[in-house]
Amino acid sequence: MFRALIYLLPLALTIYAFIDCLNTPEDEAKHLPKIAWVFIILLFWIVGPIVWLAAGKTRHAPAGGRTPSEWHRNHRSQWVAPDDNPDFLNALKEENKKDESLLKDWEADLRRREEELKRRENGESPSPSGE
Repeated sequence: MFRALIYLLPLALTIYAFIDCLNTPEDEAKHLPKIAWVFIILLFWIVGPIVWLAAGKTRHAPAGGRTPSEWHRNHRSQWVAPDDNPDFLNALKEENKKDESLLKDWEADLRRREEELKRRENGESPSPSGE
C-alpha cells in the first residue's frame, strides 16, 4: 500500500499541476512562457509541479474574470436579492399604497350599492346623491 502511494501522490501532483498550467492564461504565467512550464512539469516529475505551484502562476483573481465563477464573484451586482434593494422595496410600498386606495374605493362603492339595494327592497326612495 505504501509503495503505491509513493507513485500515486507525485502522479496526482503532476496531473494537477499540468491541468492547472493548461488552464492558466498566458499572461498569468510568471517567469517563463506557458509552454516552457508545461515541459518543466512533464519532464521534471516531482520538482516541476512543485515549482509551478510555488512560483509559476500569479495567484490572485484576475480583474476581468476569466471563468464564470470569477466573473460572478468580481462583477456581482450591488444587491444580492430583490429584498436587499431599497429601490425595489420602495416600489413595492408605492404599489401597495395604490392597491390599498383602490381597495378602499371598491369597498366604499360596494357599501353604497348595498345601501341602495336595501333601500329599494324596503321601498324607500333612492338617496339624493345616487343616480
